[in-house]
Amino acid sequence: MSAEFVKVTKAEAGQKLVRFLERRVGSDVPRSAIMRWIRKGNVRVDKGRCKPFDLVREGQIVRIPPYKADEAQQKKLPALSIIYEDENYLAVCKPAGLPTQGGTGYDDSVADRLLSMFADAPYKPAPAHRLDRDTSGVILAGKSHQGQKTLSGFFAEHGEGGKYYLAQVQGGWDQEGWTELRDKMEKRGPKGQEKVVVGTGKEAVSSVCPVKVSEKTSLLIVRLHTGRTHQIRVQLSSRGFPIVGDAKYGGRKGKMKLHCLRIETPWFTASCPADWQRQPDILDHFFS
Repeated sequence: MSAEFVKVTKAEAGQKLVRFLERRVGSDVPRSAIMRWIRKGNVRVDKGRCKPFDLVREGQIVRIPPYKADEAQQKKLPALSIIYEDENYLAVCKPAGLPTQGGTGYDDSVADRLLSMFADAPYKPAPAHRLDRDTSGVILAGKSHQGQKTLSGFFAEHGEGGKYYLAQVQGGWDQEGWTELRDKMEKRGPKGQEKVVVGTGKEAVSSVCPVKVSEKTSLLIVRLHTGRTHQIRVQLSSRGFPIVGDAKYGGRKGKMKLHCLRIETPWFTASCPADWQRQPDILDHFFS
């Protein structure tokens, strides 16, 4: 095998060299190996030696040393449904049960599926935020380094602003119009059995509006203003309205009916209906 010489694209410009290489060769080549390549001088930028955290610029030529093909081979995974795409941004719809990021015990995730879907792209998209594993809905990713930075900055500055969720809860919601929910929340319990409880901790704020109410269940729109762990699940459960399927917080067992319906950013809006939502048009007046 021979070394590969690649040109830094516009989408890749501005990344640290080590991250550029990680995206180019695939996540199955460990960072320690890439750092070793750079330290030994096997990676060159415009024929010169370089450091791991140098920023790459558009048009530079990077030498990538030979490596085993199976080190960088990406497994083929099912594709995610794309609901918005341009040169900098991507929005996909995450199914319930799929983690956002991989980890111990998981060989499939949104991050892994994006790597599989864009295996041939110079810049591999990665999720810019998270959804709980059992929550379905919209996930945003950057299709360029600048897009990823912009989304990360947006979520860091605005928290969960612009995120709307659909929740089906047990019980008949008894408030009309938008109602603000404000609590203090924190994790408690032994390791591996932690639960989030209200009363003390960090402030959690959301707004809730009923869409359809019956005696046994209610369909609600929830807008997040903060992004605490399990926030929607805990705020609704603590008021006597556990989410259907959320056994951890008092709901009956089954598929959890919590869905990230819509995310609004200054550059685009992405939305997708829940697969359990029988009347998608029932929400039209909320966003008209």
